Amino acid sequence: MLISASLHLKLKPSAKYSICYFIKHLNSQALAIKNASSPNEALQLFSQMHRQSVPLDSFSMLFTLKSCTHLQNLTVVHHLHSHIFKLGFISHVYVATSLLHAYVITSFELACKLFDELPDRNTVTWNTMIKGYSKCGNVSKAFDVFVQMPLRNVASWSAMIAAYLNGGCLDRGLALFREMVRSEGLKPEQMTIGSVLSGCSHLGSVGLLMGKSVHGFIIKNGWGLNVEVGTVLVDMYAKCGLLKYAFLVFELMKERNVMSWTALICGSAQHGDSKETLLLFEMMQQTGVKPNEMTFTGILSACVHTGLVDEGRKYFNMIEEFGLERRIQHYGCMVDLLGKAGLLEEAYKVIRTMEFEPNVVIWGSFLAACKEHKQFEMAERVIEQVLRMVKPENDGGVFTLICDLYALNEKWDNAERVRKIMLNQNVRKARGSSAMALLRTDL
Repeated sequence: MLISASLHLKLKPSAKYSICYFIKHLNSQALAIKNASSPNEALQLFSQMHRQSVPLDSFSMLFTLKSCTHLQNLTVVHHLHSHIFKLGFISHVYVATSLLHAYVITSFELACKLFDELPDRNTVTWNTMIKGYSKCGNVSKAFDVFVQMPLRNVASWSAMIAAYLNGGCLDRGLALFREMVRSEGLKPEQMTIGSVLSGCSHLGSVGLLMGKSVHGFIIKNGWGLNVEVGTVLVDMYAKCGLLKYAFLVFELMKERNVMSWTALICGSAQHGDSKETLLLFEMMQQTGVKPNEMTFTGILSACVHTGLVDEGRKYFNMIEEFGLERRIQHYGCMVDLLGKAGLLEEAYKVIRTMEFEPNVVIWGSFLAACKEHKQFEMAERVIEQVLRMVKPENDGGVFTLICDLYALNEKWDNAERVRKIMLNQNVRKARGSSAMALLRTDL
């Protein structure tokens, strides 16, 4: 069955020309597919060629694959695979690699089978599998592929470093980056530099040392502080505690976008300087840069740090005024802000009117405020609901908080019941699970 018939695709008016027209005026059917305005149009052109017995070369097949991969349709990939096999193009390494990429997008299991069967592979083929395993979260298998590669290029190292960093293996990712630069003498791409700096921001003093080295590498190689590199540097310095350096880099940037401003605003909020944070927000608006949802997370966090209730309400309402959607972090900040101020009824109203299901961070913040202000009746409204959603392996701090609330209210039987749950389910408090830490959103 023809691809076009099986998928019932319709050709746009702009593409309703015979394939001969494309050959006559573009001198190449491959160029016609390459210049198609959409994947559907490219697929229709390919089908017309097939119906009219126009010879298909490897480039026609390659451009069809590249275009139709965006559809993420496994049926389409199967059809194209069958044509590639019949026409003998599976031995063309570029066509085969493009097919492999299409399978990585649609079915990684089939991608693995195809990879094992390919008669010829190049570096791009191996890199595609590293990215595929990384996408699936299997970092160890990605490294196995990396080790087995007969030849690695900068893209290979970059893909493996990104796999480690995206998989949370920050130490290994940074170690591989050092090996890439020092031992192999390879010059990383700016995208890799951005990933490494982002990883440094999570490692405290150790990450700061690496981040400074990477910054020096950028200067040494004469790379300008474009908006992408400058933003990750600002974010890295802010998260590692050197807000002064973050400001210096920000001042040196010739171009700034919403992410640049947001990195500085969130960094300032993280250090508890609410006055500076709100001033930065005003400056950002004066320059004509529109804030995004993450910007407001930083603003509301600053209000929480210093108890600016009125300002918090104002900025919370401002989110919708900018045509943005409120996220769970925004609601969490408001519950924390109102709870710490003793406005438990208002905080509870925020929870009840949320567009999201409240998570354990929000409930923990609310219950902590009930404990601080001795609002035990308010806490009892929600305790049973919270107990139904908490997980013993992750939320031990909430169990402890509930137990304390019952004990302070002299509800000894209930306190004992919660203690037995903690004992029977081996509840442990997760380290580093404070409300503000969990509310923090990375750039």
